[in-house]
Amino acid sequence: MDKQTRHFTVSKEDAGRRLDTYLVALLPDLSRTRIQELIRDGKVRVAAPNAAPRCASRPSHPVELGERIEIEIVARPPLEAAPEEIPLDLLYEDAALAVVNKPAGMVVHAGAGHASGTLVNALLHRLGTLSSGGDPLRPGIVHRLDRGTSGVLVVARTEAAHRSLAAQFRARTVKKVYLALVDGKLLRESGTIDLPIARDPHRRTRMSARAAIRGRSARTDWRVLARLPGYTLVEIELHTGRTHQIRAHFSALGHPLAGDTLYGAPARPAGPARARNGAALPPLDRPFLHAARLGFTHPVTGLSVEFRAPFPPDLTTCLTHLASASGIKPSVIDAAIRPYL
Repeated sequence: MDKQTRHFTVSKEDAGRRLDTYLVALLPDLSRTRIQELIRDGKVRVAAPNAAPRCASRPSHPVELGERIEIEIVARPPLEAAPEEIPLDLLYEDAALAVVNKPAGMVVHAGAGHASGTLVNALLHRLGTLSSGGDPLRPGIVHRLDRGTSGVLVVARTEAAHRSLAAQFRARTVKKVYLALVDGKLLRESGTIDLPIARDPHRRTRMSARAAIRGRSARTDWRVLARLPGYTLVEIELHTGRTHQIRAHFSALGHPLAGDTLYGAPARPAGPARARNGAALPPLDRPFLHAARLGFTHPVTGLSVEFRAPFPPDLTTCLTHLASASGIKPSVIDAAIRPYL
């Protein structure tokens, strides 16, 4: 069935629950993610007793006794990788591959909840063709960055380039360098996190590096670039490429990435609550994580190449505000991030 409408009335036992969790309990065939999508798309309406229904404003809406809930269940549109005219910051391109500076907020390829507006859509419009790689929804994709992560990413344009790049990622010969701001003070100047990573059994949207969970091996090396009150700016080198590896590893240490609320960071930067001039520090709308450098062997020439994505303005602004509010000289921040600008 392409479309159906269901109606519910909130009981005393359910009053006070979040709207999305209330509906998940009543509609077990729908995931919480899908229900949240329907709420955002205006397909869920709420009506108080003797009142006209209105579109639910947010998934976290607390349902009230006697409220009538109407949900219009519609099928997702079929996913496809189609060209879309979306701005794209290409760092390099040739006949075999392209290197892009992915902005924060952009999903790499289509998936649940993201049928369009992806990096793949933008690349197909800009480049025309990409390697198939065996997955029609992920042409050209040999590695990924999280939606909230900015920075350098390589894509394959030919099948031969795809095979070569994929083999290099599997062999762990690709050099991947990130910058992150982590919550709290790291006591040492450098270190290695060597903790297995697995899907969190209690929260399926995140990963876990807890010792009690059996996972896949993962290694993260880091070194301190600068220290701010309440935070540490670090350079990170990944030796494996597990899902959410950096985020899960630093969360396991008790130092989640600034802005990474999924892994335990506060919703906005901590440290001094207000700057000297009285202006509030800006909220960080994504994890403070940037893929700064990517090095690999070119599939055609056989030469070692390295590409860099400039440090993004939103993260620079965050550091500047934190430093200013803490009385730290701008030169300290400039010296730390200048090699990445």
